[in-house]
Amino acid sequence: MAINFYRKNAWWLSTGLLLNFASSFGQTYFIALSAGGIRAEFGLSNGEWGGIYTVATIMSAATLILIGRFADTVALVRLAVIVFVIYALAALLMMNANSIIMLGLAIYGLRFCGQGMMGLLSMTAMARWFAANRARAVAITVLGFPLGEALFPFVAVQIQSVGDWRTVWGFAAAFVGFVVLPVAFILLRQGRTPQNEGGGDSAVGMGGRHWTRGEVLRHWAFYALLPGVLAAPFIGTCAMFHQVHIAAVHNFDLRVMALAFPVYAAISVVSSLTAGSVIDRIGPTRVLPFMVLPLGVGVAALALPGGVWIWFIVLIGIAMSQGIAVTMMGALWPTLYGTRSIGSVKAILSASMVAATAIGPGITGYIIDAGVNFPQQALFMSAYCLAMSLLFAVVAPRLRAELPARVAAQAA
Repeated sequence: MAINFYRKNAWWLSTGLLLNFASSFGQTYFIALSAGGIRAEFGLSNGEWGGIYTVATIMSAATLILIGRFADTVALVRLAVIVFVIYALAALLMMNANSIIMLGLAIYGLRFCGQGMMGLLSMTAMARWFAANRARAVAITVLGFPLGEALFPFVAVQIQSVGDWRTVWGFAAAFVGFVVLPVAFILLRQGRTPQNEGGGDSAVGMGGRHWTRGEVLRHWAFYALLPGVLAAPFIGTCAMFHQVHIAAVHNFDLRVMALAFPVYAAISVVSSLTAGSVIDRIGPTRVLPFMVLPLGVGVAALALPGGVWIWFIVLIGIAMSQGIAVTMMGALWPTLYGTRSIGSVKAILSASMVAATAIGPGITGYIIDAGVNFPQQALFMSAYCLAMSLLFAVVAPRLRAELPARVAAQAA
């Protein structure tokens, strides 16, 4: 059954997977690998570097709110090609940055295109193309994230060993422009809805209807869910952004730390696939309370004394929660609010997540400058995850009560 699903929908699943894979160069874990060289060349402290990253990322989040709505009205192939071109140009700007302004603009473009638009386009497409197997489809396409996480840190480290951080961004620009863009154009030409999936505008949300973005923003559930939804991107981004600082605090070898990323990728894959299958069977609201628990356990390990194995535990916890969360987010919002305006709704959510990843490095960077290292901050982050799990346990039954009978029966 599952094999037939993957085979019949391979074209569309590959499209979503490629978009997520291509987001890698705009993700924090990849940009952070250049942090040492950038800080040294521009004379930046942890807080100053984090502040530049924060401002650029918040600007990208604001732009995402304005531009993201076009995912509901512009053909996916046209919008994706435009975004890929801007993405490659941003990587070129990063390679040639010779001032703080150029550096900030490059990060802005990378964050907007990479972390913002790539994921938005992928998730919007999956929400529209799939209904009965939506979580399973999302679980496959989000494998693009761990594939990038497994491949590109290793590649970047190898490039920096023979060049410098600028050489890495030359590679990124070439990869986007000459590899990803042509493949994406071929895949996206077949932009139709897969058959027998009940996609498009037929999948209604709570109250048996489609919700507009304004209605979502006035609904209690959005604000009850948002603090917990932002936990994984906020904490995961902070940990990866400050990995050089963490290595200095614990005296870890960065080369050994890099070996944890393939493990992170593998755990993320398993978590995502497992979550997809479970969510399609019992519904997203029943899985919701467990989403950030592994993250809380993993990040707490940073406060422990010990060797570099601590970093492996941290990334395993992050990977488990992010694997669950990214699949959950692809299934939960269409289930709650329908699919007609899902691009606009996801633009708000994506922008919120981008803003969280922007604020995190800046805040934690300045706290580090104030004398509280990141491993000490991790205990508070762990407690926050536990609090969000308890909140989700309270909220989930209320959400199920508002779902249409067909969907509620699935989650019963």
